[in-house]
Amino acid sequence: MAIQPNSTLIGHGFKGELFSAAWWLNHVQIAPLEQKRRPEMQYLIAALAFAGVMSTAQAQEACPHRGDLDALYCDANKDMLADPPKDASKLKNPSTLVFTYTPVEDPAKYENIFKPFTDHLAQCTGKKVVFYQVQNNAAQIEAMRSGRLHVGGFSTGPTVFAVNKAGAIPFAVKGDAKGYQGYNLITVVKASSTMQKPVDLKGKKVAHTSPSSNSGHLAPLALMPGQGLAPGKDYEIKFSGKHDQSILGVGTGDYDAAHVASDVFDRMADRGQIKESDFRIIYRSQRFPTSSFAYAHDLAPDLASKMLKCFADYRFPPEMQKNFDGADRFVSINYARDWDVVRTVDKAAEQAAKK
Repeated sequence: MAIQPNSTLIGHGFKGELFSAAWWLNHVQIAPLEQKRRPEMQYLIAALAFAGVMSTAQAQEACPHRGDLDALYCDANKDMLADPPKDASKLKNPSTLVFTYTPVEDPAKYENIFKPFTDHLAQCTGKKVVFYQVQNNAAQIEAMRSGRLHVGGFSTGPTVFAVNKAGAIPFAVKGDAKGYQGYNLITVVKASSTMQKPVDLKGKKVAHTSPSSNSGHLAPLALMPGQGLAPGKDYEIKFSGKHDQSILGVGTGDYDAAHVASDVFDRMADRGQIKESDFRIIYRSQRFPTSSFAYAHDLAPDLASKMLKCFADYRFPPEMQKNFDGADRFVSINYARDWDVVRTVDKAAEQAAKK
């Protein structure tokens, strides 16, 4: 499937973002590994709140339709994505493109994994390309919102947040000739654990990854009640910061269980970081699309089109294929169709958070 530079990609927002952000900070306990990151999350929330108030109050251009987008953006054509700025002087054509990838594991590892592609992107666009290492989803979204990030891979859940709060335009997912990759939410425990199903986690130490993560937080909020388990009520939510830290924490006994993405678990096992036989999966969800690749809404149209072609034409070298479960290319996505299940989870998670 070729990536179409002008294809319509429809997004959906996380309504009531200030409520959701406040709930994350005030109603969940952040584990020791994540305590040092709490000031950054508080900063992002405060910045988003301030920017939202100021941009609403100071908006000088009339916007006929905004939908779920933040007040910084407009959606006049009602495709639920941020429109490019009408003022041509606000379009960006930087000499250096800043690229990043979702911080599901060690960012330095992914800088090396993506180097063949970033070298290709630099040659293809004629611009210098730098890899920006981000430590968490909040920092990644804030970087695109503030204009410091031009293109990158966003985890499944944060993609929705990035569309509405940072003007991200998703266009592709890793995949192969058959289509894009996906993953499942899985709940893992030690192989020696007596726990057999989610309801057995009541009163236990259960790791979530980060507030905006789909499989690491939002999907458990939405799907676990159907399994007889209410996160935040039946157990205290503890954020580890990343999927690999959640999995390793189960292995060391810091957590009794963890909700994580199946692809991260599989990669860690393939790389020898964990022994799959040391763990047992007690829950597996339906399939979700994996990380999206998205660019900033205010990139100059000619640059955006050229960059999308660079993505579409690239074929992963063997080492990249090995690190990405056999994916060999970037596959075009339709956000309306392919992220429908994610938006459904978002809505259910928001409702669960209000109860």
